Amino acid sequence: MDSAAVACFEANRDRLASLAYRLLGSAADAEDTVQDAFLRWEGAHRDSVELPEAWLTKVVTHLALDRLRSARARRERAAGDWLPEPLWDGDPMLGPDETAEQRDSVSLAVLLLMERLTPVERGVYVLREAFSHSHAEIAAILDISESASQQHAHRARRRISAGRKAREVDRAAARRVVEAFVEAASSGRTERLVRLLTHDVTVVSDGAGGSGGVRRHEGAERVASVLRAGFRPTDAKRRLVGGSPSIHSGVVNGSPAMVIALGDRIVGVLVLGVREDRIAELVGTASADRLGRFTEAWLREDHGDPLVAAW
Repeated sequence: MDSAAVACFEANRDRLASLAYRLLGSAADAEDTVQDAFLRWEGAHRDSVELPEAWLTKVVTHLALDRLRSARARRERAAGDWLPEPLWDGDPMLGPDETAEQRDSVSLAVLLLMERLTPVERGVYVLREAFSHSHAEIAAILDISESASQQHAHRARRRISAGRKAREVDRAAARRVVEAFVEAASSGRTERLVRLLTHDVTVVSDGAGGSGGVRRHEGAERVASVLRAGFRPTDAKRRLVGGSPSIHSGVVNGSPAMVIALGDRIVGVLVLGVREDRIAELVGTASADRLGRFTEAWLREDHGDPLVAAW
């Protein structure tokens, strides 16, 4: 492949990776999808491709949706053993963030809600909300009619957007949210933590280090009880992670997050979804295979002083 063709693909790589990540919720799968698209581009009759960006967008979208439809993905997601992979603030795979809709479309809460959608609905939602494609363009990408695109978009928005208000979070604001959360969760007083939570709060975690599988809890009292127990330091927990970790704040997928680090290794990330100044959802990740890219980004960045030096 000539240098111009390679340069054309590389100019689109970050956007394609961001598209694949939003469709799949996995950075590793997104990278594999983009690599597969590169191989398709290498073997294509490129002289006949009028708009390379549109061609590549279509290829990546179809490759990603095929992954969603695969038997393995269906089994994992249907069993509830799947959670989206968290990404550190500034990761190019997070993609466009000029609008509230674009920022919200990559939040872990929305990536989880997108599990309620069919692959085509997910494709329409991402292409429309995150990348601002017209329904005519989406119809051409997904090989559906324009009216079908409009219908899929309407159903997807109804399932995802109801009651959600995207908000912009910088690192200073995130630190205030996480600091208040850590203080309340560490206090040993359930009622103090309950005051920070919405009445319908949910917590979802990957159960790493436990019995495996995704764990879910709902309701302020129940979630507060689970969090209080989780924050209580014990020798057994320290042995499990290999020492006394530090606790940091940061922005992950556009939301405030608590980051648990042991030296140069990230051992856990807890993302806090905020609604009307209270925490409405928490998504916890501790599986090493979901934290590799996050750890690499963390080590490259200045993440500031820890909230807790040694837990």
